[in-house]
This record gives sequence, structure tokens and C-alpha cells, in this order.
Amino acid sequence: MIPINFLKPVKFQNIRGSTDCNSYMIIQKTKFIFISFFLISSNLLALDDFIKPPEPILSVGSFILIDANTGAVLAEKNSSMRIEPASLVKIMTTYVAAHALKAGHVNLTDNAIVSEKAWRMEGSRMFIEVGSEVSVESLLNGIIIQSGNDASVALAEHIYGTETSFVSQMNVFADKLGLTETSFGNVTGLPGKDTYTTAKDVVNLSQKLIYDFPEIYKRFSIETYTYNNIVQRNRNILLRKSRFVDGIKTGYTESADYCLVSSGDNGSIRLIAAVIGAKTNKARFRDTKALLDYGFRFFESKRLFENFTTIKKVKVWEGEDDEIEIGSSKDIFALRPAGYSEPVDFDIVMNKKLRAPIKKGQKIGNIVIENYIGNKMVYDLIALEDVAEGGFFKRMIDSVLILFEEDEYE
Repeated sequence: MIPINFLKPVKFQNIRGSTDCNSYMIIQKTKFIFISFFLISSNLLALDDFIKPPEPILSVGSFILIDANTGAVLAEKNSSMRIEPASLVKIMTTYVAAHALKAGHVNLTDNAIVSEKAWRMEGSRMFIEVGSEVSVESLLNGIIIQSGNDASVALAEHIYGTETSFVSQMNVFADKLGLTETSFGNVTGLPGKDTYTTAKDVVNLSQKLIYDFPEIYKRFSIETYTYNNIVQRNRNILLRKSRFVDGIKTGYTESADYCLVSSGDNGSIRLIAAVIGAKTNKARFRDTKALLDYGFRFFESKRLFENFTTIKKVKVWEGEDDEIEIGSSKDIFALRPAGYSEPVDFDIVMNKKLRAPIKKGQKIGNIVIENYIGNKMVYDLIALEDVAEGGFFKRMIDSVLILFEEDEYE
């Protein structure tokens, strides 16, 4: 069956209110209808019929599943409970290294000299030799694919001089990214009182890595890597067992048990799942697969607007132009139950009437998307063009007309 999708705008009803005499709240109720016509048969469902399916029953004490595009939580249990992350820490190690690469502080072709400390690291290793020179790219692959503790320390020392300095930067990013229940004490994930996180924080970090550094994220899908004539397979076996999964990281210590953060995209939705504290290796993959199957089966994520495309034209006062195009710097998505084709509701909210001058990129409001599972997504709306201040008479006329203007934006 081949779906043919149409995007149909529906007339909106304006609602006007105010918070004080100098500020206006303008809300536009708008609907976009996604209608799917199937050449063989029709399978349209009404949102009134939607009941969220029961979440999977898993063996672990903490887990979470999110839609990567909107951040909406699709399933969870104790996702804010503090946990020991084991090698999931290396997601942040990779994030900090990716940021250093993007900023030009290091290059993939740079060579790091392996210290004795890096060489002596316990646990999973890349098997680098003390005193040898190893490229940043090789170390990055050793961290991502082989989960090398030795590679993690060697790369940290190369970028920031010491592991301690690198860890400090990891905690700076944790704070910047809003990972409020996360702390890092090392770059490897080996047990320590200063190293902890939550399932919720670790999927949010993974979401940022996927979208902030897509080229780095692609390395998480590599199934094998050879260094020093030693071939090691990626420990995430879902890469080989699921056609949708393309990352991201396993973790294990005796005290943390078996952990896994995994992400995949089936063409309709990208999911990120975290399973924490499984008792066996098989259990973590079985539970993760159950979460991903649940998300792929029952949900989809629709792109409503691409970044920097016009969502609407709105009135501008006292400017050379009477209207301005507004949009978002990000792609805007709506989470939908799979198979549903009823209207997607959104509100355009502006905290004041617009007066020139307005600069391109200036925030001028928000768009609020209803996700139909009890939460909403809020995106900033920005000006997509400049509007210069109008001439003297234009400003004078508009300053009078604005007093009598109803808050309607067609």
C-alpha cells in the first residue's frame, strides 16, 4: 500500500487576552490535517479512539523510552532514580571529544602519546601500548566500538592534559545540558562515588549527541574494529539483530550490572531507550528490544515544519514592511499514535504586538505542539527576515492604529 499524504491548513479561531496594560498574549489555534489515502484500503483512526497501550513489563528496575525528535517519554520506570552508569559514561566522554573536534581544538589526524596511566587501565581495553602514538580517530573508535578504558584516558589526556581536567569539562557539559542528576568522576565509568546518573539523563545526553554530532554518532553503528591486530566486535548486538538500531552504548560492572542505551529509526520515528541494571547480558538486550518494538509499533513522529521555513506571516507595526515571516531554527515535530490521521493542534503564542525594527533571528514568540500523550512541546519562533523601522509618518499612523487593532493574524 502506498500512502499519499496531503497537508491541509484549517481556518483558526483567535483568542485574545492580556497580562497587563503594556503586554498582550496572542494565541492562534491552528490545525494541520495529515490525511493518508491508501490505494488499496483505508486505515484511518480517530484520536478519540486512542488509548495509550500498556507499557512493556521488563525485568529491570529502571528504564525509559523517548521519541528522539520531541523528547516525549513513551515508557518509563524509575527513570529519575540514581544509578551507576558503568561504560555509559563514555557517551559523555565522546560528546566532549566531539565538541573539541568541532571547535578545532584537536583533529582526527592528531597523534596522542599513550601514558603509562592509560596503558594500565583495567576493564575493557583497546590494547594500546605505552609510549606509542595513536591517532585521535583511532582512540575515538576504540572508545565507541571497543569501549576501551585505555583509549578513554589517552584521549582525555591528549585533549585536556589530564583526565581530571577532562572530567571537569564533562561536568560542565552535564550542567549546560540540564543533566541535573548526573556527576562524572572519571572518563571510563569504573565505579566511584562521584560517578552517577539516571536513565532519564543518559537518554537526554544521547539525544544531544545524536543531533549535535551526527557524523560522530555514525561511528556507534560500526560492528567491528581492529587495532594492534586485535579484532573486537561492538558489544551492542542489536546492531546485528535489528535492522532499525544504529547505536549507542553498552555498560557493565559487577556493581552496576548490565546496562544499555540504544537508538534506532524505522523511518517513522527515532527512539532512544535506556535499560539499567539487568541481571544478565541477554536480559538487557531482550528488555531493550521490547521497549523499541513497543515504540515502533504504536507511535510515529511527524515533521510539521522544517527549520527556517515560513510557518506564518504576522503583522508588524511602525515598519517599512507591514508583515514579517516567522519560523523556527529547528525542525518541528509532533508525536502521533501510529496510523492516526486527525488534526495536529498547535498554538502560536506571542507575548506582544510586533514593532519595528526587528532583526532576523530575533525571538518573537513560541509554537506549542500537542503530543497526545499528556505532554506538549514548545519551540521558539524567530523572525526569518529583517524589518527596518518605517518613516516618520508611518510610525505616527501605526502608533494610533495599534490602539484600535484587534489581535488577529491572518
